[in-house]
Amino acid sequence: MYAASPTPSTLTSPSPHSVGGPKRPLGDLAAACTQRLPGTTADGLVVPTAHGPRDYANLDHAASTPALTVVAEAVERTLRTYASVHRGNGFASRVTSQWYEQAREQVARFIGAREDDLVVFTRTTTDSWNLLARALPLDTTVVVFASEHHSTLLPWGSRSSGATVTLPVPRTVEDGLAWLDSALATTHSAHTLVVVAGASNVTGEVWPVERIVEVARRHGARVALDAAQLVPHRAVDLAASGVDYVAFSGHKLYAPYGAGVLAGRADWLDAADPYLVGGGATARVDQCGVTWATGAARHEGGSPNVVGAVALAAACAVIQERREDLARFEHTLAERLRRGLEAIPGVHTHSLFGPGSDRVGVVAFTIDGLDSSLVSTALSVEHGIGVRDGKFCAHPLVDALLADGDEGTPTTAVRASLGLASRPEHVERLVSAVAGLAAYGPTLSYARGPQGWEPDHDPRVVDLPRPW
Repeated sequence: MYAASPTPSTLTSPSPHSVGGPKRPLGDLAAACTQRLPGTTADGLVVPTAHGPRDYANLDHAASTPALTVVAEAVERTLRTYASVHRGNGFASRVTSQWYEQAREQVARFIGAREDDLVVFTRTTTDSWNLLARALPLDTTVVVFASEHHSTLLPWGSRSSGATVTLPVPRTVEDGLAWLDSALATTHSAHTLVVVAGASNVTGEVWPVERIVEVARRHGARVALDAAQLVPHRAVDLAASGVDYVAFSGHKLYAPYGAGVLAGRADWLDAADPYLVGGGATARVDQCGVTWATGAARHEGGSPNVVGAVALAAACAVIQERREDLARFEHTLAERLRRGLEAIPGVHTHSLFGPGSDRVGVVAFTIDGLDSSLVSTALSVEHGIGVRDGKFCAHPLVDALLADGDEGTPTTAVRASLGLASRPEHVERLVSAVAGLAAYGPTLSYARGPQGWEPDHDPRVVDLPRPW
């Protein structure tokens, strides 16, 4: 049970303009929204709160993004002529097959793929890394930091052969690079793969990928880049960076239709057994055996997710075109979010590499004396704000970030993450709401139940009719 703090009836949360010290007026922040930015299907969403309906403050983009409106429109057009790809000469099949391969070409341009790189459509980033883990030569040593998302940290240990070296959670870039250099110097496998996230899904901090590649090349190792949190915010160029493999997901790139990508060098992928054995992965089947296809088809057995591939390609095209506008917009909001939270007494923001580190619009924070799940629930129930709480499928990293706190420090954190469905007023609302929670606690009484924290008396109507 968590009872609301006994405060005078006239008590209100601090004004957002009293939190975080001097800052630019809201009008300046709002000007960023007038840039040529694409809209999303979540724009204008109104949600119930304990105090009445409110515009939904979507600050949970690191978990999943709404679809861009142009992506939803592309999906609708695709459904009109949808058919299985590479399966027939009917008009719908020919159109669908053509769009599917054009989607592959669009994604290749988005990531700066080399001419001989493969672009394989998968389900998610997790699926992509499991595919690559299955495709590694038998004697490959994988070197990965413990700070990675579980989807990037865990697949390598499931291999029947080859070693996995897990480096500690680094607290500076230089430490991380030094540990990597040392680990690679003592690795004597015929093949070595370094796996690293371009941007942390917990803190938003960005690795200097070029320096990772430089260290890896010095020891003859390849580099696989988890770009799930990076590509919505920053450009990735395989050819220019020297990265060998990249993986990311549509659901974090405004194309939440169940598609992901593994792209990179063809040799290991063409030499490996198919990831999914079945139709589409074969070149020939006869009484003598099976000849498997080469190229992307080798690992795309079955009827592929054409809708997801088209959605992902449409998102890549729009993001690539509007990259500079998006970067300016997110930078403005992220600066206000971080400065506002850091100025609130009792609130702690967390980072790997310390103040001034390069980051995308993701912030992890805790509030003294408040369970992080209670904080996220109160933000939703009382303020119409969507954030995430927990360890974000990066348990070793969150444990390391919170280990230095005083006794009683929360063991989980709250994460606010920005994107195209966020607005300046959403950031102001969050800063104001967190200031109120830190000073006075929730305004309602809450109890922890089987589904987590819930208000004792919830006036909201949260049950909606099924969409089917």
